[in-house]
Formats: sequence, structure tokens, C-alpha cells
Amino acid sequence: MKFELEKFHRNTNEKDLLEDLRRSYHLLKKKNMPLTYRSYDEIGIYSSATMTARFGSWNNALANAQIEINEEKNISDKDLFLNLEQVWTALGRQPVTRDLIKPLSKYTYQTYSERFGSWRRALEAFVEYINEDEGISEIYDEPELQKDVSEVVQKRRTTRNISDRMRFRILSRDGFTCQTCGASPIKERGVELHVDHIIPWSKGGETIEENLQTKCKQCNLGKGNAFNQ
Repeated sequence: MKFELEKFHRNTNEKDLLEDLRRSYHLLKKKNMPLTYRSYDEIGIYSSATMTARFGSWNNALANAQIEINEEKNISDKDLFLNLEQVWTALGRQPVTRDLIKPLSKYTYQTYSERFGSWRRALEAFVEYINEDEGISEIYDEPELQKDVSEVVQKRRTTRNISDRMRFRILSRDGFTCQTCGASPIKERGVELHVDHIIPWSKGGETIEENLQTKCKQCNLGKGNAFNQ
């Protein structure tokens, strides 16, 4: 067996480098996987280091190859959780790795795996975030509201606003299903779900889980400010 040095790619022309980037991109796209410097190092003819050295950065190499930049830096944990919440809600079920592709998801499952150590750990961190106790604050109603609506109690324990975490907990509790008509994204694509007060805020209802329920967009808009029957 003849021993030989590996090929030296420093003098490879830019056209060949960019063509290999595009080849790798299309190969990974068929598998619903993004082209990252890690995945390129596994299937590329050259290396991400070669690309970075030639074009100044990995993202510059992607831009020169006219490939969408999919690796975002400095994404906060909260942004990752909000994205996962939106995906979960749109599907009406716990997402799996193949679900995390555009346009449904802004970030790939690799982004979550790299941040939290694995996809499973990312899901566990998300559940812990969703279940955090946000506490109940005491808020006094404005005097003019108390004059206009006799039913409103003078001292409120919660704000009118339903937080993202509470909203997701209610959707999950209700099985991502409208509690009036049964519509659900699990059964029908494009169903938009809302979370609303059972006893309206203007009638003294508090923003607590017992007073919240899932409604589809149509049922929620038709409800108005009336009590549920």
C-alpha cells in the first residue's frame, strides 16, 4: 500500500468550493436537514475551515453560494421556547425533530440539540419553563371602570393579560381542542386556537387557569363578552 498525503485544498478555486456547498445543501435538504458547518464537515469534499479561510466566515461562504443562512447566533432561550410553543400549538401535539423545518419552525432541531445537549433535553427544559410559577399580583381597578361596571370587584388578583406560558398550559390541558365546537389542528389543518376568559374580565373574572379555556378563532370571535352557556 502506497502512503500518500491528503489533498491540499488551499488553492482550490472558488467555483469548485461553492459548487460543493450547493451539492451538500441539496443533499441535506432531501433529508430535511440544514447545511451547517458541522453537517458540511461530514459530507463535504472540503471542510468548513477551508470555506471560512477562503470567504472570511462560514456565513459569507453560504451567501456566496446563494444559500439561505440558517444558523443564527445569540438566540435567547426564551426565543427558542416561544418558537417551540408555536410549533407545538400549530401541530396540536408534541413536535418531533422532523417537524422543525421552515416555515413551521424558525429554528432546526439541531439548534435545540446544540443549546441543550440533545433534543430530549430541550423538550425537558421547555416543559420546565412552561410550568414555572409566574405568581399572582394584586392590582386595583381604575376608578372609572368601577363606576361603569357594577359587577367588577374593587380588588383584582391578576392582570387581564394571559401570559404565553399560561396560554400554552391551557391549550395543553384542553388537548389543543376548542371547548365549544371541538375544532383542533390535530383534526384539521389551519385551525387557529385562542385562550379566553370563561367569566369575562369586565364581569370580574380573573386570569387564572380555572377561568380560562380554549376556543377556536371562530367561536371566540362569536362569543363576544357574554357568559358561556
